[in-house]
Amino acid sequence: MENQRGRQDTEHQMGQRAASFKAFMLKNSMTSDLNLYDHLTRLLTKIMDERPQNAVDVFEAMSRDVKRTSLEDKQSTLRDVPSTSAAQLLAEQQRLLFSRGEDVEQEDEMVYTPLPNVSEIGFYLEQAGVGLAREEMQRIFLALKQLVGSQPLQRCRLWGKILGIECNYVIAEAEYREGWDEEEQEADDEEREVETHAGDEEENEMDPLPLSTYKPPPLVPKEPSRTGANKFVYYVCKEPGLPWVKLPSVTPVQINTARRIRKFFTGRLDAPVNSNPPFPGNEANYLRAQISRISAGTQVSPQGFFRFVEKEGEEEEEEEAPYHSYEENLDFESITVPEMVKSLTWVHHIQHILQQGRCTWVNLAVKPEEEKEEEPDEPEQELGPPVLTPISEDAGMFNTPPWTSMMSSSLTSQYAVAMLRSNLWPGAHAYTCGKKFENIYIGWGLKYAGEGFAPNLPPVPQKEYPSGPEISEALDPTLEEEQALRAALEDQQAAEDDMEDTDGEKEEDDDD
Repeated sequence: MENQRGRQDTEHQMGQRAASFKAFMLKNSMTSDLNLYDHLTRLLTKIMDERPQNAVDVFEAMSRDVKRTSLEDKQSTLRDVPSTSAAQLLAEQQRLLFSRGEDVEQEDEMVYTPLPNVSEIGFYLEQAGVGLAREEMQRIFLALKQLVGSQPLQRCRLWGKILGIECNYVIAEAEYREGWDEEEQEADDEEREVETHAGDEEENEMDPLPLSTYKPPPLVPKEPSRTGANKFVYYVCKEPGLPWVKLPSVTPVQINTARRIRKFFTGRLDAPVNSNPPFPGNEANYLRAQISRISAGTQVSPQGFFRFVEKEGEEEEEEEAPYHSYEENLDFESITVPEMVKSLTWVHHIQHILQQGRCTWVNLAVKPEEEKEEEPDEPEQELGPPVLTPISEDAGMFNTPPWTSMMSSSLTSQYAVAMLRSNLWPGAHAYTCGKKFENIYIGWGLKYAGEGFAPNLPPVPQKEYPSGPEISEALDPTLEEEQALRAALEDQQAAEDDMEDTDGEKEEDDDD
């Protein structure tokens, strides 16, 4: 009896000790949040499953493996890191700019190229404190070289960079070779055919709506390629190495609408332009309109660098004389930098855009001979400042001078460059050094608007149609009024019948 009781006490003590051991092994660690009991359970299970030959020798290594797998977060809420980032993809695309074809020979580099030395331009801009970083200028130079190699261009230069909310636009100004024209007339004709067919479908409706007598003003035609605002062609890309996209031609309506709105660029050419008044096109058209406006107002050159082309044997009208072409003056003598800064001897070499939205005025009152009934009053022709007009004649805005001139360095003036900055179009700069000059624009593509910009108010609502008896709504007559009207109509009809009978009897008497 005593032996059995002692055995029970021993078992009870061993159970208590085992429970205390298990409680101790289930205690979590303060650093790894693991407990020894679960760790040994997983470790022994791993050993029995794998059954290594020398289990005692690899016991520590297997313990580390078990602990490492238990610490992995298998339910992480963090986003997966992409295998290739956007910067890496861009770097792979830009790597092609630095690659050189196997068949390219050294002699090909000596052939004339329509692309100027962008690296040299970047150096002079850096002396003046403007421009882009050296690495970016080198990438843009290679991207322009790639564009020249893929398009039949006679002339190409870096126009500038317009900043956007999502991404920026690198802009190249180009000019096609002789014989290459833009293929946009076919697209315009297709749009007109679509509009014509749409109008025919509306006219063939069973119950057509009343036609309006309002006649919209005549549409100002756009200028053909190689003339006016469409003299040059513009290509844009978001980053050097990405594909170049050709911008469409600009129309007078787009230029005039862009003058009345202020919109930041998003960086997407197909993005809509939500504004008041509505802009006729997407962001690509708005970008093209702003480029034309900036070029017409800020493209300048040293006075005397260009001269008008004298055409012998042709008589030109005085009205067209300011707009004929110009060429580089081979006898140009460079102006000193201090004189360029003090006297502002710069001129505009891009045509001014008129209020009509064109560089050359067009008479919209002229009609075909079939439609001419009376001689219309000839409108007064609009004339803007001619080409090669000095910038000293530019008008300021909001008590702000249009230009600011400066010298890159006053300490070493003999090696300095003359710098010109536009105050009406912030971001437009020009420099000259000897017989070299260049224009560049780096900004948001918006004109200086003074202290604040007030958007245009909505148009005045149209007046209602004038009321009259033929369209006014009348009250329904009562029963008594209908009976009185019916009786009056019967009496009138009876009186008319009596008159006809009397006239018939008189005619018979006359015949007898």
